[in-house]
Amino acid sequence: MGFTEELEPILDRIVAETLEHPMVARLGDGTLDEEPFEEWVRQDYRYLVEYNRVFALGAAKAPDLDRMRTFATLMDETLHTEMDLHREYAAEFGISEAELETTAPSPTTQGYTDFLVRTASHGSFGDLVAALLPCMWGFNEVGRRLDERGRPDDERYAEWIATYAGEEFTELTEWCIGLLDDVAADAAPRTRDRYRDLFTTSMRYEYRFWDAAWRQEGWSA
Repeated sequence: MGFTEELEPILDRIVAETLEHPMVARLGDGTLDEEPFEEWVRQDYRYLVEYNRVFALGAAKAPDLDRMRTFATLMDETLHTEMDLHREYAAEFGISEAELETTAPSPTTQGYTDFLVRTASHGSFGDLVAALLPCMWGFNEVGRRLDERGRPDDERYAEWIATYAGEEFTELTEWCIGLLDDVAADAAPRTRDRYRDLFTTSMRYEYRFWDAAWRQEGWSA
């Protein structure tokens, strides 16, 4: 049994809670008001900026050239393709590039990205992969399970589901799952416990990221 099979109960529990959250449930059936989703789009852009730093650190810490190339490619594609697509998607909601660039991270966005970058900076390559996997696996599972229920009439929400349930994102998720299985295969029990804790923390932040956008969370002072 691969290590990630041990993580599936954690994933399933938090994904189930995520699907019941009004933000995600209403996205799925097309009844979500634009305002909280616009906040999600703005915060996700801020998240992507820091996501690139994790990929850069992944390339730096990769134990071999193949993995180094993969992380370098992911950073390049995120910087030059995914972020362009995100700007185009934001424009469908009337959010300008300037607004994306000047959006301040919410407390949850700040906490999540700080956790990821700190783990990537100070932890091992395996720590980085364990913390990174929920960013892919969580979204893929939410997208796929929403897709199974049927896509909403609102084309913008249907596009979100199609993206994260789609073949390309599923393949990326499966790559990261396989990568964590590889690095955990010969790891000591204490190290695997640390990977599990990092994975769980990221999965919790995945849920809180939705909840923060729903509440349009801001700083109190």
